[in-house]
Amino acid sequence: MALPIAKCENPAMARSVAQNDIVLSTLNARFIHAAFGLRYLQANLGPLQARSEILEFTIQQSASIIAEEILSRSPRIVGFGVYIWNTVQTLEVVRALKSKNKELVIILGGPEVSHESDEQEIVELADHTIRGEADLLFRQVCERLLSAESDQKSGLSLKKIIDGPLPDLQLIHMPYSLYSDTDIKNRVIYVEASRGCAFKCEYCLSSLDLKVRSFPIQEFLHEMSRLIERGARSFKFVDRTFNLSPRTSTQILEFFLSKSNLGIFLHFEMVPDRLPLEIRELIQKFPEGSLQFEVGIQTWNPQVAALVSRKQDMNKIDENLQFLRESTGVHIHADLIAGLPGETLESFAQGFNHLVRLRPHEVQLGILKRLRGTPIIRHDQEWGMRYSKSPPYEIQETKLLSPQELLALKRASKYWDLISNRGYFKKTAALIFNRSPFEDLTEISDFLWARFGKTHSIDLMKLAEAIWIFLVDVRNFPRSTIHDALLFDLQIPQLRPIPDFLRSQTATNDRIFEKKRPGLEGTPKRQRRFLGTDQ
Repeated sequence: MALPIAKCENPAMARSVAQNDIVLSTLNARFIHAAFGLRYLQANLGPLQARSEILEFTIQQSASIIAEEILSRSPRIVGFGVYIWNTVQTLEVVRALKSKNKELVIILGGPEVSHESDEQEIVELADHTIRGEADLLFRQVCERLLSAESDQKSGLSLKKIIDGPLPDLQLIHMPYSLYSDTDIKNRVIYVEASRGCAFKCEYCLSSLDLKVRSFPIQEFLHEMSRLIERGARSFKFVDRTFNLSPRTSTQILEFFLSKSNLGIFLHFEMVPDRLPLEIRELIQKFPEGSLQFEVGIQTWNPQVAALVSRKQDMNKIDENLQFLRESTGVHIHADLIAGLPGETLESFAQGFNHLVRLRPHEVQLGILKRLRGTPIIRHDQEWGMRYSKSPPYEIQETKLLSPQELLALKRASKYWDLISNRGYFKKTAALIFNRSPFEDLTEISDFLWARFGKTHSIDLMKLAEAIWIFLVDVRNFPRSTIHDALLFDLQIPQLRPIPDFLRSQTATNDRIFEKKRPGLEGTPKRQRRFLGTDQ
């Protein structure tokens, strides 16, 4: 069954949904994610919007069931958003659709098919692929396909691969009215005030953008106001460089600050070494837990940063992270990438230790991916870069990192996420990573892998018991110290029996009671776990 679709308030569209000439579809990683790109396409279809429908699925669903759901609408055109996380599953859906209806016109778009298109089977199976930003171009293609006079129209050649100019953001209709009430209540609400990136980091698709372009700020803020009126409280900005323009950033922050009494939560990606005074002063005024900054560090090694064309002032990053941690209520999510050309295990460990000691709330230890079209491939020969041929195209070996070391790093990143990033083990994590954080992570990662043989689907209480054994039996911590830390950490928002491995040390209650989680209405549960006490 399809996920709940975006509903248009336009009565004409509601009356004509049975026509279903155009189906816009994608396979999301999870239900909670809403397909932002599809809503842009539908918002800019003009008169064709009334003949279109959005159908969203997840990558866990069967390709045959998805195909049947789409075909039940009797569409003439199906447009798919293709991304690194859904390209394999989308290929299966396209195969199923083509086997059942050869006349169906399938149009692909999205970052995964916008580069190195000729070598992809999914592109070969589809009728057309639009490369790049298709907000306006998709409508033109559909008009040609649905027009009885298409052979006589001029101006657009419907080749198999269709390229167009970057659209003028001033001409794009914003899609926010297409978020349904169900979306607002249950899903991530993605928004953007700008597109593009001023930097040229070679592992990132944004490095291919020519410049940063902005939407009309007053119109954007008006749309945000309408979303808030409809009940939206959590907003995830997809802008690559939110704090690049202090003027725009302050306008957005001032707008949301005026609404902060409603319990607003905002997620931004920020340039780590740019935090001017006017932005600092504003973010200090936001309530704790209402802002999250995703801070892309990627590497602390200046030679590696130079190799991949990443320009950043390391001293400024230190200063800004210290300010955010000590003087604001911002939730800090910092990123590192393992496997960059020139990075050794030792230099990565040094960078990880440095970052952890700056105390961001979360550290995402990512593995380098070879995104299609990115110039990172120029290092393949010199640095012995070997990637997986299957999505998500992760690095498997470099001249300086063996396959075994990269595999161990990947496992360690999963266990770090379970123990530290999710916020369940705040006090206990401080005891685990109290020496050299990277060495500590390596040690407990090896221990957990030997115990579980997997990095996912590990029950929280079984993980807690493993941590108890590790700290008491391997690290020789006093049992009372670990008991008190785990008992505090496990006061999660469900009533649970005290586990056997803690029961013998517990004098009174036989249940762990809910610990009140401070925070605002829009603050997600994961971020809320970090509130209330220092990390």
